[in-house]
Amino acid sequence: MGIAVVVVCTLSTSSAYAQSLQYWEKQYKAIQDKNKAQSNIVISYLSALYANKEFEQAERVLTRSIDTALKSENYSDVSILYCIQAMNLRIMENTIGAEKSLDLAKQYSIKANDAETKGYLAYSEGWLSSRNGYHEKAVEYIITAIKHYESAPNSNTLNKRKSVANSELSVIYNRLGEEELNEKYAKASLSYALLQHEPQTKFSAFMQMGNLYDRLYSTHPDHVNYRDLSERYFLQSIDIFNQNKEVMYNLSDLSFANNNLASLYLYSFPDTYRCKALEYAKKANAIALKTQRADHIASSYGIISSVYLAEGDAKRAISYLLEAKQALEKSSIADRNIELNIYESLVEIYAEYGNYKEAFHYQQEYLELFKKLYNQDKLEIVRKLEAQFDKERQQQRLVKLQYESEKNKQQIALMHVLAQQREQLLSNLKLIEENQRSRLKFSELEAQKNAQQLRLSQLETEQKNKDLLTYKSIVAYKDKLNTFYVASMIFFIVVVLLLLYAYRQRLRTMKQRDTLHHLAIEKEKQNSKISTLTALLQGQEQERGRLARDLHDGLGGLLSGTKLHLTQLNKKVGESAQEGLNKSVEQIDAAVTELRKVAHNLMPDLLVNYGLKEALDEFGIRMSNETLDIHIEFLSYTSSLSQDKQLLVYRIIQELVNNAIKHAEASQIIIQLVEEEHEIIVTVEDDGKGFDTNKLDLKKSAGFHNIQSRIQFMKGTLAVHSEENIGTSVEFKFPKK
Repeated sequence: MGIAVVVVCTLSTSSAYAQSLQYWEKQYKAIQDKNKAQSNIVISYLSALYANKEFEQAERVLTRSIDTALKSENYSDVSILYCIQAMNLRIMENTIGAEKSLDLAKQYSIKANDAETKGYLAYSEGWLSSRNGYHEKAVEYIITAIKHYESAPNSNTLNKRKSVANSELSVIYNRLGEEELNEKYAKASLSYALLQHEPQTKFSAFMQMGNLYDRLYSTHPDHVNYRDLSERYFLQSIDIFNQNKEVMYNLSDLSFANNNLASLYLYSFPDTYRCKALEYAKKANAIALKTQRADHIASSYGIISSVYLAEGDAKRAISYLLEAKQALEKSSIADRNIELNIYESLVEIYAEYGNYKEAFHYQQEYLELFKKLYNQDKLEIVRKLEAQFDKERQQQRLVKLQYESEKNKQQIALMHVLAQQREQLLSNLKLIEENQRSRLKFSELEAQKNAQQLRLSQLETEQKNKDLLTYKSIVAYKDKLNTFYVASMIFFIVVVLLLLYAYRQRLRTMKQRDTLHHLAIEKEKQNSKISTLTALLQGQEQERGRLARDLHDGLGGLLSGTKLHLTQLNKKVGESAQEGLNKSVEQIDAAVTELRKVAHNLMPDLLVNYGLKEALDEFGIRMSNETLDIHIEFLSYTSSLSQDKQLLVYRIIQELVNNAIKHAEASQIIIQLVEEEHEIIVTVEDDGKGFDTNKLDLKKSAGFHNIQSRIQFMKGTLAVHSEENIGTSVEFKFPKK
């Protein structure tokens, strides 16, 4: 169970990749300043620009380089640059532009009359033919390119171009299922790559060898040496890349290599190599996240998921598969085969662990995507059948021409035989004239008769030839008419598909705009609600603080002064009045104590000075009495909350305890605060009389409304559980940050 690894060159945002582009840009500017024309540096700079998706800059550099080469009459470089332009236009699906550039390359190749240039032109024609589905034709072109390279004088680019041509030929034979030829030309590509000094070519050759032996091992699992060779070549490619990051075109190649090696360790090596598979998959993932390569991200997540699944950790395996799916959904260019593998893996895992609902959901997603890909495959098959039909029709025309040629040869032979017969008749007539003069007149008439018959035969032959030419012109006209009808139908189908695609894109864009608009409105509402709630809570706390200060400084001072005055009077009055004054002093002491409790409830100084734990402990001691026991527990609490959140938690617990004392008639209240990795959980339980949560509407309670507002402000949740004559449990939780 795994996700196939595929390579597609795309844009990278990593610093190493940008460094590569800067390196080649610096090299290019150096040869520009010195007015030197070095096509290998220009080609390397163009490759880096195309890999970075800097298409406009690449076109400017290409146009400038062509103009420079034309001015210096370097037609070899002009032809090669037009070939590069043709291949990149084909990658961007601009087939017409690619053909025009290739035609210009052919014209300047003739002027250059250089074997290496002719070889590069033939390689480009083969490359384009392969991308257009004409593999046999592509093989012919690339073999021609290799022959030109073999006859070309040695240069600093010749071995690289030999390596690239052999590599392309190996790829084509792989598509045609020719294992021996695939291996032969892959080895040839590597041998030429090692003879030159460019690390990018060596990296590509090692990667091709690694993929070759990986495929061979999958079809011949008893040949363990294939697996070991694949590992060795993948490791060599990674080493070359890491040693030459400055000049490599595409950092995504490194994530591709790491993914391939991780897949090899996971699926081809024993289970003890899972740790290596996980190591290289994580390396590939880190690089892919930098370069934003959705297919490489998904591939690495898929391998990591397979490792954890093999170790029995289905939960982590599913989470990584979902990460892979999310990465593909964010990308505008996604490999649908990887997406199919993700859905298939999710279906198998969910079904194995009994979650048939999720398994059915992802099975439906798999089937819908498979239908889309199947329809695309059918269009590809139709194109291949059309190409095959054209090829067979050309073969039929060749057979017909050969038949007509044979027929003409037979007619000419017949004419020769008739001519010989005529000469024989004439010679016979001369003999008859000499031997039998008396029959001369009869012989002349006989000769005229033979001559007339011969003329008639010639006229009949000419008429048959005219009839044959007329039939050939009719057949040719019908062929052209059929070709026109087929081309018209294909054009009509393409136009309809383009219109449908444009319509769907417009619908999708409109839906996205509506969704973004609604999200913006909801966000604005949420921000307004949070601002209002923040202002309300701040106002409440400010008002509480003001009241606490006013009670403590104003009324507290007044009561303290009154107590002092009565104490002084107590010394001056008689014993009968002293008893009344002592009771008054005791009542003032009780009032001062009660005043301090009220002021402390309004603004707890312990919370501000020492934190939530000390404030709640003091609150529990203060609220406990003979009939009520309040027990407070802190589990794993590290005092990581801000002072604002500590105050909100204190107010919520204070309100819940007051409700329990006021309404529940409880004898015991337990307050428990638990700190977990990402959230705080607070539980307040009492053994009071409880209530029916279905009958009582908590939303109408002002106190409960304040509790809910504070919890919402902290982005938390609240749960109330109560049963009559048993008690009530209130639990709220909120994130730490």
